[in-house]
Amino acid sequence: MKITFKKDLTTGKEVKTSEILDAILKSRGIKNFNEFIKPPFPFDYSLKDFGFKKKEIDKVMKLLQKIREKDQSIVVYTDYDADGITGGAILWETLHFLGFKAMPYVPHRRKEGYGFSNIGIDNVKKLYDPALIISVDHGITAVKQIAYAKKLGIPVIITDHHQKLEKIPKDAEAIFHIPVLSGSGTAYFFAKEVFEHFRHSELDSESKTGSRNKFGMTDEISRLSINFETDYLALASIGTVADLVPLVDFSRSIVAHGLAAFPKVKRYGIRHIMKEAGIAGRPISPYEIGFIIAPRINAVGRLEHAIDALRLLCTTDEKRAYALASKVGQKNVERQDLVKQSVEEALKELVKMEKKGLPKLIILHSKKWHEGIIGLIASRILETYYRPVIVMTEGDGQLKASARSIVSFHITKFFESMKDMFINYGGHAQAAGFTMERRKLDNFMKTAVKKADKLIKDSYLERVIEADLKIPLNVASIKLAKELYVLRPFGIGNPQPTFVSDASLAHAQLLGKNQNHLKITVKSDGMMFPVEMVAWGKADLFTSLSSGQKVQVVYSLDVNKWNGREKVQGKVIAFLQHI
Repeated sequence: MKITFKKDLTTGKEVKTSEILDAILKSRGIKNFNEFIKPPFPFDYSLKDFGFKKKEIDKVMKLLQKIREKDQSIVVYTDYDADGITGGAILWETLHFLGFKAMPYVPHRRKEGYGFSNIGIDNVKKLYDPALIISVDHGITAVKQIAYAKKLGIPVIITDHHQKLEKIPKDAEAIFHIPVLSGSGTAYFFAKEVFEHFRHSELDSESKTGSRNKFGMTDEISRLSINFETDYLALASIGTVADLVPLVDFSRSIVAHGLAAFPKVKRYGIRHIMKEAGIAGRPISPYEIGFIIAPRINAVGRLEHAIDALRLLCTTDEKRAYALASKVGQKNVERQDLVKQSVEEALKELVKMEKKGLPKLIILHSKKWHEGIIGLIASRILETYYRPVIVMTEGDGQLKASARSIVSFHITKFFESMKDMFINYGGHAQAAGFTMERRKLDNFMKTAVKKADKLIKDSYLERVIEADLKIPLNVASIKLAKELYVLRPFGIGNPQPTFVSDASLAHAQLLGKNQNHLKITVKSDGMMFPVEMVAWGKADLFTSLSSGQKVQVVYSLDVNKWNGREKVQGKVIAFLQHI
C-alpha cells in the first residue's frame, strides 16, 4: 500500500482551517464555490442543456402526442437495479398521470438477462402490443435487439447513460444518451421534458377553447409539478448514488436537492422502506441511500423479479406499501446471507489459486452462485485483492458474468477487445458484465488472463491511498470538521476530504460486540488533547500496537454527538506503523 497526498501543509507555519478548505477546492477543480455549495435546482435544466436539439425533442413529442390521441399503449422497459427501478418509476408515473396508456416492463434477471432481449420484446408485444417502447437505464448497446423490435413494428426510444460501444442502435426512433447522469437522472430529465410539453399543450388547449379537453388533467399536472420538485428528485438521487455516479455538476444538483426533498416525500413506498430499515425521521445522506435504501430496492431484483420493487415505489395503497417494504427487507437479509456464504467459498478458492500465483485478472466460476449476487461477490474480492475480478455463474447453457475493476484498467474496453466471444456485454470503466455460451469458457479464461497479464502493469496493482492534504494533527479540530460539511453531499467524485498526519499512538482498544473494530487516540508534539479515531474492521492491528509508537494515519473527520456533547472524531482509512 502506498499513501500519497495532493498538497503538504506541514511546512512549519500555522495552518488555518480556511487555508485547508481553499486547498481542497483548488485540488478538486472547484472554481465556482457558491454554485458548488448551492447547486442549481434540477427542474431549471432541460434536455437542451445536455446538447439535444429542439428538432429531435419536438419529433419525440409529436410521436407521443399521436400515441396519446389514438389511445395506444407505451411500455416503459426498465432495468432491474435500483437505478433502473427508480428511473422507471419516474417515467411510468409521469406518462400515467399525463393520460397515456403506459405499462412498466422489468425483465427477469435470470430468464431474460440485462436490458433488451428478443424474449423480452416478444413478451412486451404479446402482453401490450405497444405503439412505442421507451428504455430506462439500458439500450445504448442493444443494436440487434432494437432492430428486432423495429422488425416487429415497435419503435424504440432509448434513455441511457452507459458507455457507448462501436455501434449504436441506428434503428432507434430517438436516443437520449447522457453519460454524466445516472439512468434515473436521464429518465428524470426526459420525463420532465415530456411533462413540460404536455402541460403547456394542456394549458394552451384550455385557454383557446375555454374548457378542459378530453384528457382534463389539472389535478394530475399539479401533482406532477410537486413530484418533479420532491418525490422524483428523491427517486433520482437514490438511483444516482446507487449506481456510483460522480456527484459533480448535474448529478450533484440531483442528489443535493433530492436529499433535501426526503422529508417532504409523501410516497408510501419510500416512507415504508425507511421505517422498515429503522431510519424514518433521520436525515438522509448518500450513506443511507448507498448502504440502507438502495440495497433493499436491489435485493428483490437480485433474488426474484424486480417488478415488486417498482410496485413498492409507485403504489398509492399504504397497506400494500407496508407489505412490499417488509418483503424487500426480508429479501435484503437473504441477499446478505447468500453473499456472505458465496464470498467465503470464493475466498477459499482464491487461497488455492494463490499457491500457484494469482494472475493479474482474477476469474472465478461456480454453478452454485446466484446470478443476482455475482456483482457483489466481485466487489468483495476486488476489495481484498485489489485486481480486476470476473465472477461467473451458469444456467441453460450460458454463462452470466459480472466484473469489477481497479481505477487504471477499463474493464468494458477490455471486453470490447474480445467482443466476438460474447452474446452481449456492456458497462462502465470499473463495472461491467457479459453473457457467453458455456462452451467458450475455457478459451475465454485462457485468452482473458493472457491478454490482461500484458495490459496490466505491476504498478496498477499497488493499492494507492490518495489523501487530499497532509496536515499537522493539531489542526484536526471540531471547527475544521464542521467547516468541511459545506462540501456535502459526499460520494463518488466528491469524497469526504481525507488527510494524512504523522502522530504518536497514545492509546488503543477494541470496539464492537464482536471486538472487530479498533479505537485509537493519537497526538503530536505540543498537543494538549489527543484525537480519537475509529478504524472499522481493523481489530487485527491491535496486537501490533504500543503506546508511543510512531504512526502515519489517513483519515476523514466527523463530529461525534453524544448526550448533548460534541467532539471531533476521525475515521481511519489507512494506517502505517513505524514511520
